[in-house]
Amino acid sequence: MDIKIKIGNRIKALRAIKGLSQSDLAIYASLDRSYIASVESGKRNVSVVNLEKIATALEVTVKEFFEDDSFTEKKEI
Repeated sequence: MDIKIKIGNRIKALRAIKGLSQSDLAIYASLDRSYIASVESGKRNVSVVNLEKIATALEVTVKEFFEDDSFTEKKEI
């Protein structure tokens, strides 16, 4: 699975756990709602700066953000 999709799915899952809408997350992360939507759908690369903003808004560290099984699956070469 593409890393952009994995990151988008993780954001969406954490957002759902917190009960936040995309608009809420955008406000808390000081980002545009359409940016959040495009990252969640895997259509946009997210910078590390914005990923940190999103993680902080979701009340997780960047390390915790990546502590998900979808990021640990090995890619065959």
